[in-house]
Amino acid sequence: MPSLLIKNGRVIDPANDINEKADILVVDGSIAQVGKIEATSDLTINAKGKFVLPGLIDIHVHFREPGDEEEETIASGSAAAVAGGFTSVVCMPNTNPPIDDATSVEYVHRMARQARKTHVYVMGAITKDRAGEQLSETGFMIQAGAVGFTDDGNGVQNTSMMLKALKYASMFKNIVIAQHCEDTSLGTKGVMNAGYNSTVLGLPGIDPLAEEMMVWRDIQLVRKTKMRYHVQHVSTARSVELIRQAKHQGLPITCEVTPHHLLLTDAACCDYDTNHKVNPPLRTDDDIKAIKQGIQDGTIDALASDHAPHLRSEKELEFLAAPFGIASLECALGLYIKALIEPRVIDWPQLVSIMTQRPAQIISVDKGTLGKGKQADITIIDPEATYRVDVNKFRSKSKNCPYDGWKLAGKVEYTIVGGEIRYSSRKQDSAD
Repeated sequence: MPSLLIKNGRVIDPANDINEKADILVVDGSIAQVGKIEATSDLTINAKGKFVLPGLIDIHVHFREPGDEEEETIASGSAAAVAGGFTSVVCMPNTNPPIDDATSVEYVHRMARQARKTHVYVMGAITKDRAGEQLSETGFMIQAGAVGFTDDGNGVQNTSMMLKALKYASMFKNIVIAQHCEDTSLGTKGVMNAGYNSTVLGLPGIDPLAEEMMVWRDIQLVRKTKMRYHVQHVSTARSVELIRQAKHQGLPITCEVTPHHLLLTDAACCDYDTNHKVNPPLRTDDDIKAIKQGIQDGTIDALASDHAPHLRSEKELEFLAAPFGIASLECALGLYIKALIEPRVIDWPQLVSIMTQRPAQIISVDKGTLGKGKQADITIIDPEATYRVDVNKFRSKSKNCPYDGWKLAGKVEYTIVGGEIRYSSRKQDSAD
């Protein structure tokens, strides 16, 4: 493999407390040296004026394969990932059929190797068919490489079943149980946040309590089992506070938040645009303020896109019938910059940490750092360069994105995976 030298960039590596101008030498796919480097290499990138970061990690994406390849494939999703600066992603198991056995986990890994873009990890389903009735083949899926388990799209409704899942998973090292927290008895037919706007629009709402009750319940189960537990796509102020209190009590709980729950409120649904239909639903300004506070004080551990592609024909259905989900993997970094950096909620090292180091710790992979000897997963961005989101240029097969036309900062220049350039905006610009 050719050696690579990245010169003159501002290296931001929170895991090693680095935030300064430096060079990086990559040899045989690994980080050989960070600092002032005079060595020669087969390939040199001049990163002057650019930020050089550990490869970004998204621990919550939907690549739809197997089963709904017309919406997304592992190949198209991987291409979208590297275009967005992500060197690692974690696929959710709510495919058709669900990823609930070792063969399915192995299939995703095989297709990812063939795509040769980003590292693709897998969370298996907690229960068979994600039905909440019988535990899936947890041990076999761990042997096949699953990094965790979730019935994402469904919360495990039965408390006894969730307790069994936590107890069983606790027998294995470095595994996390993640939960889509939604008590369906409080919002099973809802399509947006329950409140003033849902009443005005005449649409059934999903009460914030649906999320908060399951977060509270699962905290009690974690208290009993001490099992590592992760709350997916937190969306309400009360959920943030419950998690904060649990962390203060020393419980092994982590959580993530999405760009849409940082930038959009339920008022966006007022024109019945189904690109704003997500689950958990868009909430209120007060919820956004609480989430930002949770990011500031470390309650929230990771940023995750919840990239959920759908066909245009599906999203053109009426609001009640259209599927939940937003495709945003390719513009996620710019959205986080808009939500968190531009209003000075956090600084760059904090943003990089919750997009690299902390997600890697949650799924227990040796990534999220530019330390010597580590695999050379690197993202180079121009923090000042702006662009307009154009869904027609997405590598993703689906275009269900409410940010079309938004002007964002933080253009991805290079995405380097294992020392190999898997995406270059310069090549893309010349192609355009």
